[in-house]
Amino acid sequence: MARGGRIPSNQQWRFGRPRSARGFTLFELLLTGAVCALLLAIAAPSYRSIVERQKVGQCVRDLLMIAEKIEKYRTMHGFKPPMSLGELGAPVQKDPWGFDYRYLNFAAAAPGVMGQIRKDHNLHPLNSEFDLYSVGPDGDSRAPLTAKASGDDVIWARDGAFVGIARDY
Repeated sequence: MARGGRIPSNQQWRFGRPRSARGFTLFELLLTGAVCALLLAIAAPSYRSIVERQKVGQCVRDLLMIAEKIEKYRTMHGFKPPMSLGELGAPVQKDPWGFDYRYLNFAAAAPGVMGQIRKDHNLHPLNSEFDLYSVGPDGDSRAPLTAKASGDDVIWARDGAFVGIARDY
């Protein structure tokens, strides 16, 4: 207000306050909401892919650690754990997606072991003594890596020379 209690002529009053002091228009609020939605639509897939890469990295580290435990077991006992990772003395570890890590000793006396050995695209075994892998985010896997269900598996192949996603093998 101007001196003397008068309203300046360049301001119009509306609902008890000057027009220049009112809030945002509906258009401004809608435009702000649209910009926020666009930024969220761009950022969400990027965030998901970063989280997925971190889970794969954690799985790779876990597989390397489990392979080391298997070798320590062989050093102490003279043979690899016959049937399961539970024989290593520690509780069976889960992968980042909540599934058990899979282990198959080729020398195990269980029936059907040879049919479960994982194979590459040329149908050659991935490893020489045992298979170690995670079934990945979908929780499904097949013995040949060419199967669609095996593409997202995290594998320990070439006796530890390759540890990563099956489709990259």
